[in-house]
Amino acid sequence: MSAINNDWLDALKGEFKKPYYKELFNKVNEEYRTRLIFPPADDIFNAFHLTPLSKVKVVILGQDPYHNNGQAHGLCFSVKKGVEVPPSLVNIYKELHDDLGCTIPNHGCLTKWAEQGVLMLNTVLTVRAHQANSHRGIGWEEFTDAAIMALNSQDRPIVFILWGAPAQRKARMLDNPKHLILKAPHPSPLSAYRGFFGSKPFSQTNDFLKEHGIEPIDWQIE
Repeated sequence: MSAINNDWLDALKGEFKKPYYKELFNKVNEEYRTRLIFPPADDIFNAFHLTPLSKVKVVILGQDPYHNNGQAHGLCFSVKKGVEVPPSLVNIYKELHDDLGCTIPNHGCLTKWAEQGVLMLNTVLTVRAHQANSHRGIGWEEFTDAAIMALNSQDRPIVFILWGAPAQRKARMLDNPKHLILKAPHPSPLSAYRGFFGSKPFSQTNDFLKEHGIEPIDWQIE
């Protein structure tokens, strides 16, 4: 695993010393040694690498990484260029088009969002190939909860976009009145029509940022 070396390190360094993290580290290393695990080990912490804590304006929470070959690269909902756009992201793009008029891109790489301050964090950071949720409960949740608590304690406005029940359960950790919490059903084909479509998360986010004198996100993926 490539180490976190920006300002997230200060916020999370206490976690690295805890017994659960040592167990998690050993378990994940063993899994990479003996099985096919996604994302590639050097990409596990990409969300943190690409979006330093001091630069976070928006948080999008996912569950666990995509589990098919070549998809996951450490940002929730995002896939590498050249990989077919997954159904949930197809629906995110559709809502983005309906909300802001953005043209729908021909790839699913969301690095541009991350580099503008959108932390694209899965609550579990690794997965076995073709086995969704296979690394749930091994310690990642405790680690990403620590990141969420660090974000909650920031003394500036941040937007938290919580899609689906697992992400929304994290709302109980978000008690800082400076922040905006946007909840909607998950964009997956199973639930997008239950209120994800029409929820306008992108325009609501930018309106909030502008109200607080913060540069809005350019959501258009080229």
